[in-house]
Amino acid sequence: MTGLRSKTAVLAVRGVNLASRRLGRGQGTVAGGNVGLRIDPGLLGALAAGRRLVLVSGTNGKTTTTALVTAALEAKFDTVASNSTGSNMPAGHVAALAASPDSMVGVLEVDEAYLPQVLDEIPSSVVLLLNLSRDQLDRMSEVRMLAERWQDALFAHPEVTVVANADDPLVAFAARRAARVRWVAGGLAWSEDAAGCPACGGRIEFSPQGWACGSCSFARPAPTWRLGGGEVHAPGTHVPLELALPGAFNRSNALMALAAATVLEVDLGAAASAVALVSQVGGRFETVLINGVTTRVMLAKNPAGFAALLDLAAQDDGPVVVAINARTADGLDPSWLFDVDFSVLQGRPVIASGERALDLAVRLEYADIPHRVAAQLDEAISMAGERGAAVDVIANYTAFWDLRNLR
Repeated sequence: MTGLRSKTAVLAVRGVNLASRRLGRGQGTVAGGNVGLRIDPGLLGALAAGRRLVLVSGTNGKTTTTALVTAALEAKFDTVASNSTGSNMPAGHVAALAASPDSMVGVLEVDEAYLPQVLDEIPSSVVLLLNLSRDQLDRMSEVRMLAERWQDALFAHPEVTVVANADDPLVAFAARRAARVRWVAGGLAWSEDAAGCPACGGRIEFSPQGWACGSCSFARPAPTWRLGGGEVHAPGTHVPLELALPGAFNRSNALMALAAATVLEVDLGAAASAVALVSQVGGRFETVLINGVTTRVMLAKNPAGFAALLDLAAQDDGPVVVAINARTADGLDPSWLFDVDFSVLQGRPVIASGERALDLAVRLEYADIPHRVAAQLDEAISMAGERGAAVDVIANYTAFWDLRNLR
């Protein structure tokens, strides 16, 4: 990085973020980045110059997959820059890169709406595309519009290797004009937002063998990376994969992460061993004591995320707290709750909590799920654990952070 303006901007980033942390005003990942970008609008490109970067984007799983890619790269590289707290817009990217000036590689989680802009501003080696589904429609575009923007951005950057989930038609559409693609059988727990063909407007037909449009030639690309028999199968090789993180969706996230890390010449076996050690990501899937109750903490912010986590929760029969807020970071409209199939909670003690506990209670009533209501999270957890059982808490974004502050 050269230039007085850029150097001044970096000093401002570090100083403001340090002050933010010391004053308890946040995690020191956004405020300084915003100040730095005001001083030097080209700061992101300056900080990224000379580094090999992996950009991770999608509606669900970004933070976890970013952590898994970071762990995989650490099997080879001494330092890896990353916005591990999930601050996934340019200010967070600036803060992450400024905090690791000596790292030659990095992994950046990127908000799906910002991916084209970020890709234009910084040179990247890999773009990892997980999935696309509805999320915060008061802020986001309709998902097919996002897929079209992704497609244009990737076509404009032929130097990038795209690691794309072949099982998501919207991701396949976004990546189909890219110059270099690694197709991964990443799975798709939620297909409702991909029912319409993004290529022609026809209907996508799903089967155990894959998916295809019934009206045009658009169909699932043949993946070269897949999971099978407890192993990762990659071109010419296979290695065992055992994860500390729970759920089939995290195995898919790990597969995507390994496909991305090996673009940067990380040994697949070493990378798989590294990701196996990741047991929680920013508090997700962590088991903690809250008010004396053993509590497993999970984050789900939209119908697709709930579909994955409710499948995981179905493996148990203990009490569940579902906590819903509707602040700006969550999306202001919680009507998406009616797209979530809560039937798996039938027969389990369920507590509706959060600022929109009554909206959730109405949804559970329509689903014929017996439940109680406790708007305050600490009260809800105590109520759920009153018989001494461990409690699963599934919370949307700001409710999840409210929950972490209880610890």
